[in-house]
Amino acid sequence: MFQIGHVDADRIAAKYGTPLYVYDEEVLRQKMESYRNHFRCSEFETGVIYASKAFCCKEMIRLAGEYGLFLDVVSAGELYTAYRAGFDCSRIFFHGNNKSLQELQMAAELGTGTVVADNLQEILLLREVLKKNNSEMHVLLRVNPGIEAHTHEYDVTAGNDSKFGISLAREKELTDAVFLLESDSRIHFDGLHCHIGSQIFEMQAYFEEIRTLFAFAAKLKDRYGISVNTLDLGGGFPAKYTENDHPLPIAAICAQLLQKCCEERKNCPDVRRILIEPGRSIAAEAGYTLYTAGFMRDTASRHYIFTDGGMSDNIRPALYQAEYEAVIAGKEDAEKTQEYTIAGKCCESGDILIQRALLPQAETGDLLIIKSTGAYGYSMASRYNKLPVPGVVFAADGRMKEVVRRETLKDLTSKEL
Repeated sequence: MFQIGHVDADRIAAKYGTPLYVYDEEVLRQKMESYRNHFRCSEFETGVIYASKAFCCKEMIRLAGEYGLFLDVVSAGELYTAYRAGFDCSRIFFHGNNKSLQELQMAAELGTGTVVADNLQEILLLREVLKKNNSEMHVLLRVNPGIEAHTHEYDVTAGNDSKFGISLAREKELTDAVFLLESDSRIHFDGLHCHIGSQIFEMQAYFEEIRTLFAFAAKLKDRYGISVNTLDLGGGFPAKYTENDHPLPIAAICAQLLQKCCEERKNCPDVRRILIEPGRSIAAEAGYTLYTAGFMRDTASRHYIFTDGGMSDNIRPALYQAEYEAVIAGKEDAEKTQEYTIAGKCCESGDILIQRALLPQAETGDLLIIKSTGAYGYSMASRYNKLPVPGVVFAADGRMKEVVRRETLKDLTSKEL
C-alpha cells in the first residue's frame, strides 16, 4: 500500500475523506534543514526566507520558524497567519506590488522586520505610515533586471514588462526611489531584491541576476555614495513533478549561488548579506492530493477517470499547463496498461488534472494519488462550483495529524447574508 510519512494512504483517506491534501512532514523538514545547512558561506551573512505563498498555514509557518527560516509574506492574510502562528514578526519580509495603507499599517504595528518596496508610490505611503506610527522599518528595494528566465510566461517575474519592481533601465526612477529611502531617518535602506521567475532549472539565469545586482550596487556606491549591504536573490528553484524533471540538489544550488556571489563581491565589497526565498522547492514534493475515483467514461480517443476534486483544489494544470504523475493506492506494482485522462468534477472542459496518465486498470472507488502537489495547491484553492476547500493533513513516523480542517457545506454559506 502506498504510504505517506509511513502511514498507509488508505488509512488517511478513510479517516479524513477525499479530496485531501497530505504532506510528508519528514520531507518538509529535510528540505528546510538542507537549505539551512547548505546556504552558508564564510564570505557573507546568509539567510533563507520561506516564501509562504507556496503553502501557507499556521503549522507550516511554525515549522519554518523551528528551522530558523525567515518568512516572506505578500498580504495582510499571510502576515496575520504568521502572527497567529506565533512567528517572530521581526523575521518577516513583506512583499507585494500593491500593498494597501492598511497592510503597511499592520506591518508597522506588528513589528514586521523588512518591507520589500516595489515602487515610488509605495515608498511615499510607507514614509507616511512610519511617521504616523513613529516607528522604523528595514527596507529592500525590488528591482527588475530584465532577465528572461526559461519558464512559463506567467512565471516570468523579471522581464522588461513585468508588473514587479522598478526596471534597471529606468535609472532616474530607481535613484529617486533610493534617495527617498535614504532620506528618511525612520527607514533603514538595506539593499536590493530581485526575483526572476519560478521553476527555473538553468543556473545561468541566476548567475546573470547576481552579476547584474552586484553591478548596480557598485554603481550606487560609486556615483551616489549609497551603500548596499544586502542582496535578496529571490527564489524560483525547481521541484520534481514528473520523471522528465531533473532539478539540481539543494546543496548544488546553494553552492553555485554562493560561489557566484563570492566572485562578484570584488565589484561591491559593501555587500555582506545574501538572502534566498525558496518556497516551491520546499513544499512541492512533500505534498500529495488524494482523490476517490468516480465515474469512468470512454470517448473516441480518451479513457476518463473522474475525481471528486479538480481545478478547484489544483488550478495549476489549467492555469500553467502543469504536469503531474499519479498512482492508484494498492496497485503500485500492477502493470500499467491503460492511458487515462484524469479529470475533475468542475463544470469546465478545462478541468483536467493529468492529460495522459499511464496506470493499471482503474475502477470506481480507487484511491487516486497525485504526487508533488504541495506547492500552490492549497494556496490557490477556490470554491468554484461551491466545492469546499479540502483539509490538510501532515503525516510522519506512522502518525497523522489534521492541520487544516476540511470546509463543510455550512462553512460555504457562513458569511452570506
